[in-house]
Amino acid sequence: MTDYAPATQPTLYFIGVTTAKSSIMKVFPAWADYLGLKDAVIRGIDFPLHADPEAYRHAVAFIRDVPMSLGALVTTHKIDLFNACKNMFDEIDPHARLMDETSCISKRDGKLICHAKDPISSGLAMDAFLPDGYFERTGAELFSIGAGGSTIALTWHMMHKRREGDRPSRIVVSNRSGHRIDEIKRIHAAMGTTLPVDYVVAPRPADNDAIVGSLKPGSVVINATGLGKDAPGSPLTNAVVFPENGVVWDLNYRGELIFLDQARAQADARHLQIEDGWIYFIHGWTQVIAEVFNVDIPTSGPKFDAISKIALDVTKG
Repeated sequence: MTDYAPATQPTLYFIGVTTAKSSIMKVFPAWADYLGLKDAVIRGIDFPLHADPEAYRHAVAFIRDVPMSLGALVTTHKIDLFNACKNMFDEIDPHARLMDETSCISKRDGKLICHAKDPISSGLAMDAFLPDGYFERTGAELFSIGAGGSTIALTWHMMHKRREGDRPSRIVVSNRSGHRIDEIKRIHAAMGTTLPVDYVVAPRPADNDAIVGSLKPGSVVINATGLGKDAPGSPLTNAVVFPENGVVWDLNYRGELIFLDQARAQADARHLQIEDGWIYFIHGWTQVIAEVFNVDIPTSGPKFDAISKIALDVTKG
């Protein structure tokens, strides 16, 4: 079991797979300076996919017990960490309880708190590139590949009552194995949605190709698998045909991004709008930083634009 060095200054942890490669390692110091987070630092904690539950528990106990360890953002391991550590939290927010996941850990008034921030950040990201009324106007469908925490969050956002009148005409969720399909079905049932949803066990990329080929024009196709970042490859084959006038969104912004390459190869012929995970990265991190450090970070407007520009300047400069 890893022995973690106790934090000696205010520390935000990043629990992931290849955290050192993330842009946040360059971005966070610049954001901390802009936000006035004095002496704050970020540290990565890497686990292999589906790590030993005791490894997750050890990391969460370390964050809980070291005063200068203020909290964490969790990616990739959101569901596994929640299942391993849910009895360690003093509070679990309603989103985390519904979705059985942890994307943010914070500490407040001596309490260790579990949050699921993705329903908020994923919705903000999607709304940033899809105009108001998009689904109502086009009748488009939404296909999210991978039934993990990101798809749970995105579909929650689409199904929420505040989106009535602007929802996909159908949602399709696929996953390589059936147990995650069963879990997302349970969560959707608990939400009580009446939106049509098809759940497909798709062990081969060609199975996802067939679903993409069945979608209406204008539909949104999302890579929520981590393939291209946390593991090599794409959930589609090069034979896939994207929907005419469709929107193709990869939740990753770094890595091989083969999924995006497949879309770019058809961008002109199929009139595709192609989006990577950069705006999702911005909203995901700012939501967690605001929670962990108890600071106000707006989701739009001049201050958010300044934060976005800082991130772009640091990573692209």
